[in-house]
Formats: sequence, structure tokens, C-alpha cells
Amino acid sequence: MSNYSYEAVDAGGLQIRGTLDVVDQNEALRRVKEMGLFPVRIVAVRELRQKQRALRPKPGLARRNIVINVPYFSGRVKPAVLAVFTRQLATLVEAGMPLLRGLRILREQEESPALAKILDEISDRIEGGGSLSEALAAHPKVFNALYVNMTKAGEMSGALELTLRRLAEFMEKAQKIKGKVKAAMFYPVAVLVIATTILLAMMAYVVPKFREVLSGLKIPMPPFTLFVLNVSSAIKGHFILLMGGFFVVAILFSLGARTKRGRRLLDRFKLSAPVFGKVFRKAAISRFSRTLGTLLGNGVPILQALDIVKETTGNVIVSQVISTVHESVKQGDTVAAPLRASTVFPAMVAGMVDIGEQTGALPDMLMKVADNYDDQVDNAVTSMTSLLEPIMIVFLAVVVGGIVIALFLPILNAYGGFSDTGGQGLD
Repeated sequence: MSNYSYEAVDAGGLQIRGTLDVVDQNEALRRVKEMGLFPVRIVAVRELRQKQRALRPKPGLARRNIVINVPYFSGRVKPAVLAVFTRQLATLVEAGMPLLRGLRILREQEESPALAKILDEISDRIEGGGSLSEALAAHPKVFNALYVNMTKAGEMSGALELTLRRLAEFMEKAQKIKGKVKAAMFYPVAVLVIATTILLAMMAYVVPKFREVLSGLKIPMPPFTLFVLNVSSAIKGHFILLMGGFFVVAILFSLGARTKRGRRLLDRFKLSAPVFGKVFRKAAISRFSRTLGTLLGNGVPILQALDIVKETTGNVIVSQVISTVHESVKQGDTVAAPLRASTVFPAMVAGMVDIGEQTGALPDMLMKVADNYDDQVDNAVTSMTSLLEPIMIVFLAVVVGGIVIALFLPILNAYGGFSDTGGQGLD
């Protein structure tokens, strides 16, 4: 028989701690559930004491520890990896496995070195007497305020397994929407990059060869041909300067986007852009609704939930609207009124939120809004791709075809295919 220390909560959310003299951890888990409690942590007393002694700093060694961290890459975990981990942890906890044991199992199979190290630290904290939410809060770069607060609410309500499942669903849907927006942006960006590369190659290498041929023919050059040849000469003669200027503009744009004013202008442009604006706007509304609905559905107070949503929205303009909503709720007003007054959220969203507030089903109504706008993002991406595809094809055809026509036009004129009396010869 061994002594096991347990921490659990009752149906009212009261935290209870105690010890049990049982054979193993599974028996301790069964006994805690028989008492009508919801287990949060169960650990052997002997192991707990050994771990606490191991964690104590040893005299004379504190100053010898040297830790080297790379600021940008240290402890970074991809959102997709974190979503998979959350789903796996939710599955294990729902199956009745103790939290610490589930974390150890996931640590053994984790392929991401950064997340594996973090899981070790989380397990050590929990084994040392801390809660899961406290352990997660020690890694804010990986587990944001939404993740930590939802976990804390799940611990307090005794429904940690349900909270983890909702967190996993939230992260998976957020990744799905993010992937669709990236896919919508990838096609036009890829076509523009390929088109620019082709044009630069033609102007720097192909057109100069034609210039030599045309110069040897001693035939008059139409103005359009002269224009293309002069542009080609300028690009070839100042290619390094042109590339340097391009990178300088890109760096200045990146630095400007990090400033407060630049970020606001960029985010405003994202929401109001002619073609892409609809996708960004619908994705922002979906993210706001799902995040707030998930937090409220897990018992997070609305003011605290709005603060979390404001920090995780990813758009300054939307964050300003949420700040207005926060002030409205703080003064005893509704959530729907500031949404209706904003230019970001449509009247339909404000109306559904208003109905949710009146009926006391605001979390469910927000989730319905999120599901609706997820579908709208799908439709917007499909329609945008269908619209951009012919536009990009026509653009490429006009540009490349124009260059080809400009190069062959003098030859056609010389053979009587076209008449051009205003042509000039090459020097």
C-alpha cells in the first residue's frame, strides 16, 4: 500500500486536497471519483517529496548554471503542433487517465523538441504541487491567455476534460480558417512572383539578344519597340540597384507595419481591400465570435473574456471595437450596441448577439455566428480564387504578349506586314 496525495474539486467548484492509502494510482483515481469529486491531480507522496527535494537549489551551484537562449526561436511551438497536443491530452483525460500520467505519455511521443522540453517543465510543476493552469502560465509564448484562462476555468468547475476538448476544437477550427486565408493569398502571390521573375529574365537576358539582332538589321524601330528596349537596358544596367531598392522598400514596409500607426493603416487596408477585404473581414468576425463564445461557454467572466479576445484578435481595428464593447459592458450596457455602431461588424452579427443576450444564450449564439462565418470564408475564398484566376492569366498574357509583339513588330514592318511611318533606327 502507498500514500497518494490528491487534489480535486466538488460539484460546486470547491477545491479539496487529501491523501489516500491505496495500491496504485488507478485505485486512487477510482476512490476519488467514488467520493463524488472531480480529480485534478493525483501523485504518490514519496515521489512528490523526492521531486520537491530534487527541485530545491543546491548551495554553491546557483551561480554555475549558465543558460543561453535565442530570443526569437527559444521555446517556440507551431500552433498546429499545439492543437494536436491539446486534442491528445483531452482524449487521455476524457478516458480517465490521470493528468500527470497523460502528460508523461505525450512527452515520450512528442517529436517537437521545444514542446517536449515544456512538457517536462509542466509535469515537474504539477508533480511539485502546482496546478495545470499555473504550469501553463509559466510559458506565455506557447500558451496564451485564452489557453490558460480556459484551463483554469475548467479546473475550477471540475470539467477539465470538457474544457480541453473545447480548446482542441477551437484551435483546430482556428487553424482551418487560418489555412484557408493563407491558401487564398498564396495563389495571387505565387502568380505575381512567377510573373515578375519571368519578366525580369526576359528584360535582362532575352530582350538584349533581340536588340543585337535588330541593330544588325538596320531597320526602323516603332516607338513601342524602343520603349521596351530602353526599359530592358535600364533593368540590365541597374539590376543590382533595382534589387537593392526592392529589398529596401520591403524592409521599410516591414518596419513601418510594426509601428502603431503603420499597423493600424495596414489592418484597416486588410478589412477594406477590394477583393481580399471580404475574406479578412469574415475571418476576423469568425475568430472574434468563436473566441468569445468559447471563453463564455467555459465560465470565464465576460470582462475578462473581452480582454483576452482583444489581445488575440490579430487586428488593431477589431481590437478597438472590442475595447468599446468592454467599456460598454463595464458600464452595464450590452455587447450588441457597440457592435452595431461599428463599421466592422454587420447588422446581422449585432442582431444575433442582441438575441443571445436577451435569451441568456450568448455563448451558443456566438458559436452559431462563428460557424456561419466559417462557411462564408469558404465561399469567399472560392469566389475570390475564381475571380483572380482569369485576371492573372489575362495580365500575364497582356504583358508577355506585349513584349513579344514589341520585339517582332520591326521585323513584320520590314517585310510589309505592318506600316509604321514614325519608326526610328537603333544607334
